[in-house]
Amino acid sequence: MTFSSQDISARPRAVVCLSGGMDSAVCTALAVRDFETYALHFSYGQRTEQRELASAHAIAKTLGIRQLLPLRMDIFRQIGGSALTDTSIAIPDAPAVEEIGAEIPVTYVPFRNAHFLAAAVSWAEVLGAKKVFIGAVEQDSSGYPDCRPAYYQAFQQLICTGTRDADIEVVTPLIALQKREIVRLGLELGAPFHQTWSCYAGETVACGVCESCALRLRAFLDAGATDPIPYAGNRP
Repeated sequence: MTFSSQDISARPRAVVCLSGGMDSAVCTALAVRDFETYALHFSYGQRTEQRELASAHAIAKTLGIRQLLPLRMDIFRQIGGSALTDTSIAIPDAPAVEEIGAEIPVTYVPFRNAHFLAAAVSWAEVLGAKKVFIGAVEQDSSGYPDCRPAYYQAFQQLICTGTRDADIEVVTPLIALQKREIVRLGLELGAPFHQTWSCYAGETVACGVCESCALRLRAFLDAGATDPIPYAGNRP
């Protein structure tokens, strides 16, 4: 779906992976400052895929994305192995804050971001875009291995050896930031946090107890801001 009719064809193009979450919204807000931005959203069998897709559409419209391309991939639901895509695996409550990231949680979707990046790079080649943005965060996260800088450095080498012109760059502007810093940056940029969704379990109200909710709530608290989405149990 195309949202922006404004003639911005003179600007360089970029592709952004837009999940609908807090980090991807801030990443997208950064991209649209300097680029004619095209967004990819992935429905991959995650429990909250309909809510995430709705958030991606809303964010894309608010930020003036040139086009949002929603893609559906069934591989993760079929192979299972993650609490996000396999309903036989329960989504755990977050451990104590200091223990988050100590080990890879069951919500890790095996090698997911490689699939997302591959699709984004393919579209970038078609569009003539030279930048692919993704809102990966290493610090203050759940310890996912596909959110580490080395992962993106290795993928960059793959792009250089496997694309036509070898001139597409993966951009991870948030990777070294802590969550509270991302909240503050998003507020400065006017990122539409009220349209984002981070919860692993709920689609109407956020559960407030999964790791993603715990990290998000702590981030807003530490940033001295109020999280605008609804939570179960009247959490702030």
